[in-house]
Amino acid sequence: MNPINNAITEDDIASFLVNTPDFFERHAALLANVQLSSGHGNRAISLQERQALLLRDKIKALEAKMVEMIRNGQENVTIAAKLQSCTRHLLLTAHAYDLPATIVAEIKSVFDVPQAAIKVWGVNDDQLDQDFYAGVSADARAFASSLSTPYCGLNVDFEAAAWLPEPALAQSVALIPLRAATGLDAFGMLVLASPDVARFHSEMATDFLAQIGDLSGAALTRLLSVRV
Repeated sequence: MNPINNAITEDDIASFLVNTPDFFERHAALLANVQLSSGHGNRAISLQERQALLLRDKIKALEAKMVEMIRNGQENVTIAAKLQSCTRHLLLTAHAYDLPATIVAEIKSVFDVPQAAIKVWGVNDDQLDQDFYAGVSADARAFASSLSTPYCGLNVDFEAAAWLPEPALAQSVALIPLRAATGLDAFGMLVLASPDVARFHSEMATDFLAQIGDLSGAALTRLLSVRV
């Protein structure tokens, strides 16, 4: 019999320890003599010290997650308060034709957006001379209806960017379709813009922007020639 072929391997030792859980109960002194790498340099430490280090690392990771959860919760509370403020101002807007300007002003002020603009179509005949109606092509209307969620990204010569006071400064944009109800064609579009190319990007969450669109769309149904 070749002794080399019968040499005990690390797997054999690991299997033995797994299948013999009372080994260290019978040989408790071994645990005190086990030396492991600290994970920080070449210093050797005891098994107990290594377990303590691993536990501290886990605690730090949990603390970081907790801090992140608290920060997100605080941000959500802030956003909810801002949405409530916008809702209040929309409810206090007496004349329907003042709503587009109110929405733009609130978004710029409350959410610190450098530029914003809004267009609405399908309005009552007495609103056809308003700035928020004029200058919207059929392509722009079709594009708005094609958006199931807000678009966020670089401004690639979108027609909606031309609605802004300073289109040349719109490096990134958020295009938000306005609907009277889910599943209907859009009757308007809200555009937010920033000179910062990273302010609105394709990887950002759009839930909050969708809420702004829902709120604005519901308020602006007062302008429509056919109410839903």
